Amino acid sequence: MAKKEQYDASSIHVLEGLEAVRMRPGMYIGSTSRKGLNHLIYEIVDNAVDEHLAGYCRNIWVTLEKDGSCTVTDDGRGVPVDIHEKGMPAERLVYTTLHAGGKFDNDAYKTSGGLHGVGSSVVNALSTWMDVIIKRGGAIYHDHFKRGVPDLELMDGHLPILGKTKETGTTVNFLPDPEIFDVTRFSATEVKSRLHETAYLNPALTIVFRDFRKEEAEEITFRESEGIIGFVRDINKNEETLTDPIYLSGEDEGIEVQIAIQYVDEFHENVMGYCNNIFNADGGTHLTGFKTAFTQVMNSYARELGVLKDKDANFTGPDIRNGMTAVVSIKHPDPRFEGQTKTKLDNPDASRVVAKVVADEAPHYFDRNLETLKKVLECAEKSAKIRKSTEKVKNNLLTKQKFSFDTNGKLANCISRDASQCEIFIVEGDSAGGSAKTARDRRYQAILPIRGKILNVEKASIDKVLANNEIKTMITAFGCGFSEGYGNDFDITKLRYDKIIIMADADVDGAHIGTLLLTLFYRYMPELINEGHVYVAMPPLYKVIPAKGEGVYLYDDKALEQYRKRHRDKKFTLQRYKGLGEMDPEQLWETTLNPETRRLRRIEISNPSYSSDITDVLMGTDVPPRKAFIYEHARDAELDV
Repeated sequence: MAKKEQYDASSIHVLEGLEAVRMRPGMYIGSTSRKGLNHLIYEIVDNAVDEHLAGYCRNIWVTLEKDGSCTVTDDGRGVPVDIHEKGMPAERLVYTTLHAGGKFDNDAYKTSGGLHGVGSSVVNALSTWMDVIIKRGGAIYHDHFKRGVPDLELMDGHLPILGKTKETGTTVNFLPDPEIFDVTRFSATEVKSRLHETAYLNPALTIVFRDFRKEEAEEITFRESEGIIGFVRDINKNEETLTDPIYLSGEDEGIEVQIAIQYVDEFHENVMGYCNNIFNADGGTHLTGFKTAFTQVMNSYARELGVLKDKDANFTGPDIRNGMTAVVSIKHPDPRFEGQTKTKLDNPDASRVVAKVVADEAPHYFDRNLETLKKVLECAEKSAKIRKSTEKVKNNLLTKQKFSFDTNGKLANCISRDASQCEIFIVEGDSAGGSAKTARDRRYQAILPIRGKILNVEKASIDKVLANNEIKTMITAFGCGFSEGYGNDFDITKLRYDKIIIMADADVDGAHIGTLLLTLFYRYMPELINEGHVYVAMPPLYKVIPAKGEGVYLYDDKALEQYRKRHRDKKFTLQRYKGLGEMDPEQLWETTLNPETRRLRRIEISNPSYSSDITDVLMGTDVPPRKAFIYEHARDAELDV
């Protein structure tokens, strides 16, 4: 009998200081992709915004430096530098200790987005170096860290002083660690969008963005005196609006509520929730309270005005919200979020207070603005009619296809019915589809070949979307329905596959097909993306076959360049894959299907308003904005030469 491995107190490992952050960065910033990289900036900016909310900061400067680092400066009070009871300067405690900060002191901050107290220390831990300048109490203090560890000697236990000043504030300059992140170049476009959003949520705050990485330095100042009213105007700037922005506000139980609503002539809803300036991508209790109360108020008006008769059923929430753009922003003294990245608010009192503000303030507004009320009810009435007729169309179209193995010669389903283990590959072309069907693990991998490019749903009407054979097949295969803007029958719990994987050729046509599929998912099944079920396969571009030894797959031109540098004196044959159909089943399994060796890229949405704008620009009918976007971002393109 084999001897058991020793398991005692020596087997228990304790990660000291910030080791845990470097070991599991995704727990703290969501991912190590560009989304997680940009999140480092947001953590530091959020701390500066908290100073603004406390009444001490009016300006924030965010600079992308030439060396790849980022500098965030504010004119707040400056991080405390006096000696803490722990025996070190308070500043070092803030930047090196998890759950340390002024956010836990109700006297220091009434409301805060950084309640977990890990933001600054996490950024420090995930940076090659961090440099901190603090102006406070007439002096300029300095500190420096390498991968979270201080490397400046204290002077009699205090931080070094660089000089004197009458100003106050904090400057943090940090360089992301390439050992942690997949990429280390910040996305200026996404950062600007987030900063602009923050300015809308704080109308008395000025934020200056600078990018010194370009040949000609870029500088933009964000100051939005209209607040969230201006925010909804901006979101709808390219839409035909049906109403002016509707503004509701109130305060109860120490929770401040602001809501801005505007209706457009597009039948989809865009409702965004913020708590203490933090965007909650997965919503939460504040949005639940808003949606429930607004639906009740509108149904009450509909019956009072005779839009709904006694025999009629109430409008559904989606009926009433179709065409709605809304920003719900609350300030909460003690918010509870699900996870460090704060994607969902969990406070029951937030739902109660938001619902009360809507129930009290919406009637006051609509009693004085009857034309706006009529427009909202017209949208709901139109939505309800289209929803009912669309349900009949869907039933007729979608029930004709059965969910079975190799339906109509297309879907090659897997044997397992355990959705948590199953995955479906959407494969471009019959040739690649045939190879994939042969190569796959039939137990849990399904293959759905599609022919060419699917319909661009951004330009198509709902009836054309539903009539498209490729789209119908996907909807039927996934099993969870779809949300078409005239009501929502999408049910994520009925999804038959944990992973939906787009597998297209690594060329321009393949990228276009992938973009069309992502547009479909984003507009009609957004929960698939929001809950992390959509992936893109990353097949290799090359296979290197040396004169001696085994072949090696290379996934991009950079990898090929590095291979050539490492093997300058060796002969090898280079095979270039122009498409998935050129791979035999064994190669396809080894490179793209095998969970042990494949590479997948998960699709995430970091900023919904920015993502919606980009989708509209790149996939919509208006050509000039698309040309302008292409010209602006031409330098960022990766050319396949």
